[in-house]
Amino acid sequence: MTATDNINNQKAVETSTQDAPVLFETESTDCGHLIGIMTLNAPKSLNALSVEMCQLLAHQLEQWESDDQIVALILKGAGDKAFCAGGDIRKLYDSMSTSAPLPNPYATEFFGHEYRLYRQMHFYPKPLILWGDGIIMGGGMGLMAGCSHRMVTERTRFAMPEVTIGLFPDASGSWFLQRMPAKTGLFLGLTGAMCNGNDALLANLAEYAVASSDYDAIIQSLKQSDWKAAADNTDKCHQHSAHSIASRALAAQSGAKLPASKLATYWQPIQQLMNSGGLGDIDALLQNDEALVKLDEDFASDSWTQRAVTTYRQGCPVTVALTYALYHKVTDLSIEQVLYLETNVAVHCAANPDFKEGVRALLIDKDRTPHWSRSLADCLSTEGQEYIHQHFVNPYAKGEHPLGDWLGDKALASQLVR
Repeated sequence: MTATDNINNQKAVETSTQDAPVLFETESTDCGHLIGIMTLNAPKSLNALSVEMCQLLAHQLEQWESDDQIVALILKGAGDKAFCAGGDIRKLYDSMSTSAPLPNPYATEFFGHEYRLYRQMHFYPKPLILWGDGIIMGGGMGLMAGCSHRMVTERTRFAMPEVTIGLFPDASGSWFLQRMPAKTGLFLGLTGAMCNGNDALLANLAEYAVASSDYDAIIQSLKQSDWKAAADNTDKCHQHSAHSIASRALAAQSGAKLPASKLATYWQPIQQLMNSGGLGDIDALLQNDEALVKLDEDFASDSWTQRAVTTYRQGCPVTVALTYALYHKVTDLSIEQVLYLETNVAVHCAANPDFKEGVRALLIDKDRTPHWSRSLADCLSTEGQEYIHQHFVNPYAKGEHPLGDWLGDKALASQLVR
């Protein structure tokens, strides 16, 4: 083989690597350790999360967990538009035919790999640092929630817009929406409202406000940190833990000015709205412009609220009913129990008509005129409530649930409290 052949082969390998759906690299720290960097590499689809991405991330997380040289990891998205704008659901849509069995095998694969990755991230022993720049939605929100240290910028925009496609706030959304203050999470789940970086700080989805131009400075701060102290920390001193070291490095770069938080401005009318009664009462207010003005005139007249309310009114009633039911069902559940339950709901949604219809209207035919199977009044009837709660039932034969072993002795949550 000639030198030219070697060069061409090397270029081919580099091209192949750069085309991979997730890129992995390391940065050396000043004290001789390594920081792992994982980049979602599908910028044309706004880094939509696929089964292959989940598999690659899970494998690399496992490899780096046992590598003592790796002291912290960064997760980011390629391009400057999005970290991750949701899941890659085109193949899932294609699998949702009327003849598909329940449970749908591809839906099991899709949600199973995704939810296993979230669990792995939530219990990961090393700092998982999110560069949360740009759009973050759906599956991207699940990745965000699983990271231990999250940075947001002036360009961050996040939402759980599943009401527009007839799914439900999955990707651990049932878990993190429950943990937002003053029932703001329920409002975001019902309306798919788009929020910013300051909203993420308030909603317990981020810790650090940084400028979108600060990435290199943040990497430098992490590289200059004393990771040797963590490696030598045999007495488990919290001050010298890797998580504390990462926190100090990120805090040193934090403090950027971000757009004002709508959730901070309007938490009181949102809280009153979400506590106005049952779902029928909430719906009556959201459907009535005059009632919203009476609740809070500034809230009702804000274009942010109006977009959220319009999305709600045009959204899927079954999604609304599922979101409300899940929000109240998961109050005391662990992240593993929530993901187990979300698997059941997701697989049922893949077998029922609204999810397929919502994806068709928004992403396939793009006519934006979905024909939903039920009204909210239908969903709130006795028969409708039976239909909604049927989504929670395990659709798998005994011993075949993909996450079934999480609820026994193998549950990581139970191991932590022993």
